[in-house]
Amino acid sequence: MCEELNLYGWVKNTKKGTIQGKLQGQKSNIEQMVMWLSNTGSPGSQIERCELTNWQNLAKPDFKGFQIRF
Repeated sequence: MCEELNLYGWVKNTKKGTIQGKLQGQKSNIEQMVMWLSNTGSPGSQIERCELTNWQNLAKPDFKGFQIRF
């Protein structure tokens, strides 16, 4: 979904059963991703709660692509 929305950054699963990561891109695309994460998620996921913290506005993205980290 991040690649479709032209977002940059990374995500990974934690041992606690949560997801951690960073997203960067256009505000409207970030908002679409937040809605997707809050309501749909990846196939097979079960969403109980979505909490996003540490928001920042950047003049230029720190990342050049998107990756899933293990």
